[in-house]
Amino acid sequence: MGIRDIIEGKKQWRAHVARVKALPPDYQIVYKEIQRYVFKVGPIDPPEGTLLSGIVDFFEEGAAAGKGVLELVGNDVAAFCDDLVKDTRTYADICQGSVGGKSGTAEK
Repeated sequence: MGIRDIIEGKKQWRAHVARVKALPPDYQIVYKEIQRYVFKVGPIDPPEGTLLSGIVDFFEEGAAAGKGVLELVGNDVAAFCDDLVKDTRTYADICQGSVGGKSGTAEK
């Protein structure tokens, strides 16, 4: 990864953050909770990094339709997050494997 790739990545991230800041306040709160979950527990290899931008797309459509954020994700935001990553290997899976494994068999 060269310096140009890093700069381009930062530009994309800043554009992403600007989109989040343009959402209504309740959407921003839920988005930040989802982001925290994804960064902590989320998939190891998200498909081309599209998970968070896909959520912003979903939220923008919901806000444009005049729906409340909880109408989109439900009352249990953690369950919504679990459904997002249910079919992918996550950092939590790695931690569980190392804790549940036999002594000296933790993944490296």
